[in-house]
Amino acid sequence: MDGLIWRGVGEADLPALTGLAEAALAADGGLPLLTTAPLLRARLLQPRTLGAWHGRDLIAAVSVGADRTPVTATGLVHPAWRGRGIGSRLLDRAEEQAAGADLLLTTETWTAGAEALFTARGYTRTFLEWVLRHDLDAPPDVAAPDGVTVAPATLGPELFGTYRASFADRPGFVEPAADEWLGELRDDEDHRPELSLIARGPDGDAAGFVTVLGDWIDQVGVVPGWRGRRIGAYLVARVLRGLAEAGADAAWLCVNDDNPAAGLYRRLGFADAGRRARYLRR
Repeated sequence: MDGLIWRGVGEADLPALTGLAEAALAADGGLPLLTTAPLLRARLLQPRTLGAWHGRDLIAAVSVGADRTPVTATGLVHPAWRGRGIGSRLLDRAEEQAAGADLLLTTETWTAGAEALFTARGYTRTFLEWVLRHDLDAPPDVAAPDGVTVAPATLGPELFGTYRASFADRPGFVEPAADEWLGELRDDEDHRPELSLIARGPDGDAAGFVTVLGDWIDQVGVVPGWRGRRIGAYLVARVLRGLAEAGADAAWLCVNDDNPAAGLYRRLGFADAGRRARYLRR
């Protein structure tokens, strides 16, 4: 394409990648963590990253992780440069690098245009998730369900058992090892143990839980026998108030497109802030 220079993208180009991600998020919404260095490196700074430059400006990039199964690719096109075939060229690059292997496309800034391109090229959407944001100037107040008490969630068997009981009936649930699941929380520097909570019924048995990472509500689960009694709403409202008291301006969470809990979160005051998705071609 006239006026564009295509070349590899490396660590020195991280500021340019950040600017590209910021422009896409401002136009499309999506996962705000995409502008942070760790996620940018994981998604868009691979050994096989190709960028398109217009002068000093990075206007598109695609990375391909060919050492993964399936091969994984992520691409971005600056909003001002869309509609010129650049996205198709990025996809051509990813498919060339995949060399006929299964190819998974990841996007943290979903757009209808990208979905149209992917589906026209034979990809099937395998995952779609809403990113939701809650301004914390007026957190909701939800009364505690009758007989329910809440305490900080200790990283141990009770928390894992509550997680497993809450999600075991979800389609496609794959139970992780307890040490692995608890270890990921323990090792995450953003884990907020003071805001991660477990709810118990009058008999002391766990009824639900919530875990918090930074300003993000990570996971919320309610044991089947306790569903429909405002356990989830109460836990989320407690976290929102806790984040507000700690000085946060906003809280975030992600929820699957077909998860009924999305309605609960919106009723609590969360607003849509974009989508993220995955597409696979075998």
